[in-house]
Amino acid sequence: MLKGTTEPGYVNRNDQMVLRKTDEPGTDHLQKVYVLRCLECEHEYGANGSDIHARRCPACDSGRPGLAYAA
Repeated sequence: MLKGTTEPGYVNRNDQMVLRKTDEPGTDHLQKVYVLRCLECEHEYGANGSDIHARRCPACDSGRPGLAYAA
């Protein structure tokens, strides 16, 4: 069964995996920040839920900087 793009464990086409949802407000309308991990370099960063499907790693794949979130 396919996972939705905001479900923990979902991996997008750029090898970015969703770890968890936070309570932090995102920068896009009505979005929350999700914590993603790059499967190539293991960098963790925040992203809007609406951006997960297309995110690229900010550390190793020229992606936009991640969003702030509480650890």
